[in-house]
Amino acid sequence: MGTVAERLRAFSTNRWLVFVAAMWLQSMAGIGYLFGAISPVVKAALGYNQRQVAALGVAKDLGDCVGFFAGTLSAMLPSWAMLLIGAVQNFVGYGWLWLIVTRQAPALPLWMMCVIIFVGTNGETYFNTTALVTCIQNFPKNRGPTVGILKGFAGLSSAILTQLYAVMHTPDHATLVFMVAVGPSLVAIGLMFVIRPVGGHRQARPSDKNSFMFIYTICLLLASYLVGVMLVQDFFQLSDVLVIFVTIILFVLLILPIAIPVVLTLSSSKTEHPIEEALLSEPSKGEASTSQGKEDQPEVILSEVEEEKPKDIDSLPPSERMKRIRELQAKLVQAAARGGVRIRRTPHRGENFTLMQALVKTDFWFIWLSLLFGSGSGLTVIDNLGQMSQAVGFKDAHIFVSLTSIWNFLGRIGGGYFSEIIVRDHTYPRHIALAIAQILMAAGHFLFAMAWPGTMYIGTFLVGLGYGAHWAIVPAAVSELFGVKHFGAMYNFLTVANPAGSLIFSGLIASNLYDYEAEKQGQYHQSSALLPQRFVWNMGFLADGPLKCEGPVCFFVSSLIMSAFCIVGAAFSLLIVHRTKRFYAQLYRSVRA
Repeated sequence: MGTVAERLRAFSTNRWLVFVAAMWLQSMAGIGYLFGAISPVVKAALGYNQRQVAALGVAKDLGDCVGFFAGTLSAMLPSWAMLLIGAVQNFVGYGWLWLIVTRQAPALPLWMMCVIIFVGTNGETYFNTTALVTCIQNFPKNRGPTVGILKGFAGLSSAILTQLYAVMHTPDHATLVFMVAVGPSLVAIGLMFVIRPVGGHRQARPSDKNSFMFIYTICLLLASYLVGVMLVQDFFQLSDVLVIFVTIILFVLLILPIAIPVVLTLSSSKTEHPIEEALLSEPSKGEASTSQGKEDQPEVILSEVEEEKPKDIDSLPPSERMKRIRELQAKLVQAAARGGVRIRRTPHRGENFTLMQALVKTDFWFIWLSLLFGSGSGLTVIDNLGQMSQAVGFKDAHIFVSLTSIWNFLGRIGGGYFSEIIVRDHTYPRHIALAIAQILMAAGHFLFAMAWPGTMYIGTFLVGLGYGAHWAIVPAAVSELFGVKHFGAMYNFLTVANPAGSLIFSGLIASNLYDYEAEKQGQYHQSSALLPQRFVWNMGFLADGPLKCEGPVCFFVSSLIMSAFCIVGAAFSLLIVHRTKRFYAQLYRSVRA
């Protein structure tokens, strides 16, 4: 019985169990991506016009990305409390929306509806922050894959929830709103005592690389399977039994990663690897300051050493370099004791920054601007795929929305994987991978502008892939440069770049240019004597409501503008690479050795 109890205890504190649970949470947490499916229900039930629906969309974007409270509370509250707050917000916001849509509660003014949408979607920030902060603490040496996988599953949640809705096979579209209110909340409450820090840095094993490869394999299978299922369901009418069968396979793929903590618990024992345990108990010198930080070593002394050490000390052999640094550190301690040196308390790269300390750093704002131009232009495409596809002759944008969700998922998985290879195998800054992703996005926007045959498919692939890569690379890089103690606050500040970029590119540029071209087309058709009046009205140019634009000209200029700003974003990423390459060489030198 003692052995069984020990195994259960080891299983409950296994960091891979926490990681798998965080994956399951994230697979239900991307509720913001479902707004495109929910908005028609709200529009029909409340009689909204498109401008009012757009206002709800802005509230959704703000709720999805403005997580200042979640970031601040993550440093003060335990993980279970964070998940409970997120579950309550999600349930109250979307539960109230469901009551209004089903007419069980009275309709509210538009501004109050925006507040409801904001509160419901804002619960996602608590889910994301808790999952990312916890797993980065448990996997400090695998930040790229960890962030990429978790953010990838958040991108897939819309496809997963849509598939669950298909199983219910109900004509009541308000049921989807009920699923959004109940599903993520129940999953968060069920996992809130599982997702927590468990001292994962002491559980590192040589088999971790194989475990990550197993999860990557599952991710690729899951993405391929969902693409196939979406295409089949789009072109064929499946029976209820077949829909249930494909959904069961989906759940099997989601559950499969639990095999990792089970196998590790059954096959490992602390007494089997005494030498390995002794080695792993020594913290990695290359990453100590970026994970938890050494409590028994004054952080300010490390900062002083960085300021006072000679510039040629980094060119010395490792053993001699460490000897010189220790001598300098001892002299600084003695000088500080005599009052002969002023102790600086400003952290340096790799140490734990607060948000206010990070806000005065050039690196932080370069990262923010790069994210603004890259992810903002990508979100603009995601929000306007319906109009973009219709403008070039596609009647149904469903296939492009679904495919973009998959490419977004793969971009997050691939961004985390390849950026980890860059930093570990080449000790080069992670942002070089982001610069490549932003150049791919620039090519995708250019293809949207040209509107050649087939470019909608290629453009959505490039933009979706590049957009997803941002949310795997940037959080991992921020945790390396500014520490993890206040990572939640910094991450949620950076996410504001997403709706800010969307507001600039979509709200100010793309929408105004679209309306301008639509108005020109409407005036042309209205004044044309060759077209009968009835034909003009049937085409929708003079219909009530917003004018429709047709042809590649609708998004030509705005796509070229977004392509240019993606190049600017890549330039900011390369500036970050130039400024931090020395830091990354020091940080990962010991790992590579």
